[in-house]
Amino acid sequence: MAPFVLLASVFAIGAGVVLGAYFLVMRLPGYLAQRKLDTRLSELTALDVPEAQEGDALLKTKQEGPLPALDRLAVGTARGFALGNWIEQSGVNVTISAVLLASIALAAVLGFLLATVSKNVMGWFVGVPVGFAMPFVFLNMKRKRRMHKFEETFPEALDLVSRALKAGHAFATGLKMVADEMPEPIGPEFRKTFDEQNFGLPLKDALNNLTHRVPLLDVRFFATAVLIQRETGGNLSEILENLAHVVRERFKILRQVRVYTAHGRMTGYVLLALPVFLAIALSFINPEHMQLLFQERMGRYMIAGSVVMQTIGYFWIKQVIKIEV
Repeated sequence: MAPFVLLASVFAIGAGVVLGAYFLVMRLPGYLAQRKLDTRLSELTALDVPEAQEGDALLKTKQEGPLPALDRLAVGTARGFALGNWIEQSGVNVTISAVLLASIALAAVLGFLLATVSKNVMGWFVGVPVGFAMPFVFLNMKRKRRMHKFEETFPEALDLVSRALKAGHAFATGLKMVADEMPEPIGPEFRKTFDEQNFGLPLKDALNNLTHRVPLLDVRFFATAVLIQRETGGNLSEILENLAHVVRERFKILRQVRVYTAHGRMTGYVLLALPVFLAIALSFINPEHMQLLFQERMGRYMIAGSVVMQTIGYFWIKQVIKIEV
C-alpha cells in the first residue's frame, strides 16, 4: 500500500508541475501584453483627474526608510547629502537608512560566519569591513552602469531635440519628446528637467539640476551650449547635432582605447587569479604543504601580505591602463 501511495504522490506532483509549466508558458505572454496595455491606458486616462488630485500629484514625494529620523539627519549633513545623490544616481529605490542598516547587518553576519568557520577572531576583522562595503559596492556598480547607459543613449536624445527644433517646436517640447520616447535612464532624467522648467523654474536652474543628477562631461557640454545659445543666439539645432557627433566620435576613440588596453587588463586579471588558482590546486595535490600557511603564524602573515600586495598590484595596473578620453 505504501509504494502505491508514494507512486500516486509522485505522479500527482509531476502532473501538477507539468500542467503549471504549460499554463505558465501559454498564459504568461498574454498576461504581460494585457498588463502593458492596461498600464498604457491608465497613463492616457490619468489626464482626466480632478484639480485637487492634480495639485497633489505635483508635490514631490520622498520615500520613507526604516529610520526616517536617520534619513533627515543624514540629508542635513554634507556627506549624507552626497550619499543621497549617489544613491539617486544609481537608480536603486532605497534610502540612506536602508543602505546603512543593510551594511551593518551584512557586516555582522559575514564577520560572524568567517569567525565561526575559521575559529579565529581575525574573521571579524576581515568580515566586518567586507560586509559593510558590499551594499556600497553594489550601488557603485549600479551607478556606473546607469551612467554608462545614459552616456550611450545621450547622442540619440540630442538628435531628437535637434529634429524637434528643426520641425519648429520649442526647446521645452524637445525635452518632453525625449522624456516620452527615450527609455530609462535618460527619459526619466529629461522628464524631471522638463517638469522643473514647466512648473516655473528657470531653464538655467533646471539644466544645472540635470548636471548635478547626471555628473557627466557631455551633459555639462549640453547645458552650457543651451545656456550660451540663449544669451548670444545662434542655431541651437546645429549646435546639438555637432555635440552629438562629438560624443559619438569620443565613444569610437574610447572603444579603440579599450581594444589597445585589453592585453593590460587581461594581464591584471591573470595575475590576480593565478595565486588563488595555485593555492586551490596545491590544496588537492599536497594538502599538508598548504596547511602550514593556515596553521603557522608566519603563514597567516604571508597570506595577508600577499592579499595586500595583489590588491595594490591590481589597482596599479588598472591605473596604468586607464586613459582618459
